Amino acid sequence: MLSVIVLILSFSFPSNILPLPISSFRRLDLPLTSVGPEAITFDRFGGGPYTGISDGRVVKHNGSTFIEIFITSPNRTSLECDGTNNPATLGVTCGRPFGVGFYFRENQLFIADAYRGLLVGVLGKKLAVPIATGAEGVPFKFPNALDVDQLTGDVYFTDASARFSLSQIQEAVATNDSTGRLLKYDRRTQQVTVLLKNLSGAAGVAINANRTFVLVSEFIANRITKFWLRGPNAFKSQVVATFQGMPDNIKRTPSGDFWVAVNVPGPGGVMLPTAIRINGNGNILKTLHLEKYYKNTPISEFQQRGFGTYYIGSRVGNFVGVIN
Repeated sequence: MLSVIVLILSFSFPSNILPLPISSFRRLDLPLTSVGPEAITFDRFGGGPYTGISDGRVVKHNGSTFIEIFITSPNRTSLECDGTNNPATLGVTCGRPFGVGFYFRENQLFIADAYRGLLVGVLGKKLAVPIATGAEGVPFKFPNALDVDQLTGDVYFTDASARFSLSQIQEAVATNDSTGRLLKYDRRTQQVTVLLKNLSGAAGVAINANRTFVLVSEFIANRITKFWLRGPNAFKSQVVATFQGMPDNIKRTPSGDFWVAVNVPGPGGVMLPTAIRINGNGNILKTLHLEKYYKNTPISEFQQRGFGTYYIGSRVGNFVGVIN
């Protein structure tokens, strides 16, 4: 049985925490041979889902198929990049958008590209514009996830490592790398500040509803850290949850809790994809086991839309999953 340790207390999914009932599951297949819908977002009109994929494009599902909306690299060509999945050799040329999130007021899409830095896309213009490639004199090595403050347009995002790129992620895990960072892009000043250093595989990030803290996941350290933005604990941090498996993206729910995509080692070393719902203090509220739909394919995101639809991302999958 999957067990999760949350701060000092230990839980093994008590009987009153039950898996969510699933009435249906469907796939939104990616174009060509592309994979890796790492993160998912929707525009201010509810259009989407939008996601970044392995061949360097940000695509949008229009109800029947995915269509190209943005690219992140000016050197990208369709002939060389479309349908590819080789970040080690083509990542710099083609780009690899990971984190995506809209600023609804301007309908701008912020993109954390694993090779191109932090960018912003304006609908109608194909090439996204780079706005940051490093902070405090240290270039980004693996920009990963982001979340947008809808009041200010500020962007909270992660750089998974200062030493290892996306194609070197297994080395980062093997060496217990702890050079990741949590960062903030100030939309007004256009400056990037470092909020937290020494994170071990900085991955997902989510701001809470009243904008007083952000949660950031560390997939190497298997934990979630809370960083206060305001109040008596402002600019302090605390580990609020530690998991047996690797947590990835964090998405806030309509009611203000958070869904965390967690990949848990199972028998024989296979990964068991799991979605875990927590509150801002790291307490486990619900769990959902997704092996039936993803087998041993790791998931990267579990996002709730409304009160009955959920979208699932995967760095290695070739579709976006939708459950009801």
